[in-house]
Amino acid sequence: MSMASSLPLLLLLLLPISTLSGPNPHCTFSGQGSPNTLPVMHVFSPCSPFRPAASKSWEDTMLELDSEDKARLVYLSNLAVSKKSIVPLASGRQLLQTTTYIVRANVGTPPQPMLVSLDTSNDAAWVPCTGCVGCSSSTVFAPAKSTTYRTVPCKAAQCAKVPNPTCGGATCAFNMTYGSSTFQAALSQDSLALAADVVPSYTFGCLQRVTGTSVPPQGLIGLGRGALSLMSQTQALYKSTFSYCLPSYKSLNFSGSLKLGPAGQPIRIKYTPLLTNPRRPSLYYVNLVGIRVGRRVVNIPPKSLAFDPVTGAGTVIDSGTAFTRLVAPVYTAVRDEFRRRVRGTVTSLGGFDTCYNGAVVVPTITFMFAGMNMTLAEENVMIHSTAGSISCLAMASAPDNVNNVLNVIATMQQQNHRVVFDVPNSRLGVSREPCTF
Repeated sequence: MSMASSLPLLLLLLLPISTLSGPNPHCTFSGQGSPNTLPVMHVFSPCSPFRPAASKSWEDTMLELDSEDKARLVYLSNLAVSKKSIVPLASGRQLLQTTTYIVRANVGTPPQPMLVSLDTSNDAAWVPCTGCVGCSSSTVFAPAKSTTYRTVPCKAAQCAKVPNPTCGGATCAFNMTYGSSTFQAALSQDSLALAADVVPSYTFGCLQRVTGTSVPPQGLIGLGRGALSLMSQTQALYKSTFSYCLPSYKSLNFSGSLKLGPAGQPIRIKYTPLLTNPRRPSLYYVNLVGIRVGRRVVNIPPKSLAFDPVTGAGTVIDSGTAFTRLVAPVYTAVRDEFRRRVRGTVTSLGGFDTCYNGAVVVPTITFMFAGMNMTLAEENVMIHSTAGSISCLAMASAPDNVNNVLNVIATMQQQNHRVVFDVPNSRLGVSREPCTF
């Protein structure tokens, strides 16, 4: 079997089997959860309207996923060295098409259900709105049907908190171009319902026009630390605290959970300090001090892990990147030790450079943070084809076209872990947990 012909098998791990024959008739994602808990699903779930079309080849999907991860790294690296503290409401292909976990939110009065992506590295929220030219989602928010909808005037404080606002009339609006795509949005406010909680007058972008090749399929909720993020706008309600448990890529149900606020968070959990980059305070930096493969601590140059707010160097936890990306010296050291411990002939597949044919014994990989360790099970370390004949190390080096100093701990490695973001106490906790809602 050639490696090119094996690409579809690898994709079958990432996509639920039932997507091949249409949506699962037993979807239960419509539930809103408890007062502070929402179910989380993968964007390719059988219940998701955003799963790839059956006509798209798995090879094309794989190549797109790898490309979007690389573009995500460009986006995050630019954020890390940017002097701006707020992300634009529409931030181009690298942001709009890489967030892979979604929750249900209700917008407006009466409530209109929307599926929105979770993005820990973004502050703003936005949804496609009625009359949006170029929006690809079949579900759009209709402001005219909401009795509580209003636009944000140019003189409002919220308008001053976004970059480059435009005011052709009384309404604060956005008109931004990124590569081949341009997004126009009106800064708006309306009721936002998450699970049983209702947030009145939530500020978000109402998309009106999208041109170019980067078309956002769904809305987005920003879980960063900036002024327009969910945590900032709901500080009195959720105390700038949340956690998520991302379901396994192999799960057909794809049901995890997002817990908002300090209530119900794990009691017995180890924490590592959150670090702040003044140039980009929204990113969740943590102090990664080492990596262990099996029982051996890999020999990594300390400067490759060091936090530096001037250059943006360091390590961030991100919900929008699929596979962990490490700067070249770190990845090379981890990969070489991994290869030394795994018996078998090494080959490559797509963007993965450490793959094996047949069954292999896989060592654990442990991320060593200040104050805690995060040990990855085999499901967090390897991608397997459905036939079981090919497996690949689910990590890669940072792409060459970025400020090559940022390590990103991605969703593949976070799955089936409870990750707690405790901003008031400036700490992040991680514990192993089966992610079932």
